[in-house]
Amino acid sequence: MRIALYQPDIPQNTGTILRLCACLDVEAHIIEPAGFPISDRHFRRAGMDYLDQVSIVRHISWRHFDEWRREAGCKLALFTTKGAEPYLTHSYTDNEILLFGRESAGVPEDVAAAADSRVVIPMRESLRSINLAMTVAMALGEALRQTRG
Repeated sequence: MRIALYQPDIPQNTGTILRLCACLDVEAHIIEPAGFPISDRHFRRAGMDYLDQVSIVRHISWRHFDEWRREAGCKLALFTTKGAEPYLTHSYTDNEILLFGRESAGVPEDVAAAADSRVVIPMRESLRSINLAMTVAMALGEALRQTRG
């Protein structure tokens, strides 16, 4: 099980997600370019001293990431407000990467088209989205419940 962040915008969210990955022993992938320098103080503060405890793989582009994950034989589950499959009914696998888009714009259509599944966290229709770090925590919690028991 792995987490991938597509061009993240907000350093505090990314730091929080990396801290979560460290605590749950989940590899994290950052697909660049990010909307902030990795040395950003907000990023470091949110990740605290956990950033040294997480396996972070940086990819210089979507193309680089997609080539890597196909060679590795990993499935890709995109979490999107436009998804069709609720996250609680999706069947997760150990070789799956949970992909999350930019806070400001999600992912472009070519990235969405590459996903093996499009997963959604159902929410009130009148609201736009759940905070990215919260979304990752919800999704990863369910994925690990299914795969690790």
